[in-house]
Amino acid sequence: MNKEEITKLICITCPKGCLLEVHHQGSTVLNVKNGCKRGHEYARRELVDPRRMISSTVRITGGEHPLLPVYTAEAFPKPRISELMAALRELTIKAPVRMNQVVLEDALGSGINILASRDMGKSGK
Repeated sequence: MNKEEITKLICITCPKGCLLEVHHQGSTVLNVKNGCKRGHEYARRELVDPRRMISSTVRITGGEHPLLPVYTAEAFPKPRISELMAALRELTIKAPVRMNQVVLEDALGSGINILASRDMGKSGK
């Protein structure tokens, strides 16, 4: 049986940044001290399946600019972020692109799409 541990986290659900004290046995949360209801839910998720929203850029050919800003449609598993960033570095798409258009479907088999953050028309050159 696992011994009770205490992990301190800074909640990132709002700008307040409360310091949470999470009492747990393995991934089973026993109690969360400090913070609000949203912070308590964040602490439970963070111990079991930490995720983050990701924004980056991908290369685009024939566009007004050489890079297109992109973001994840949902929070992405934190342990796989470096894999995602490597995949985005290899990706090149063609202009034109519309804002919120899927530029990479089901990234790394996660079920999470990568979307364009802005419109990008074709280059006038």
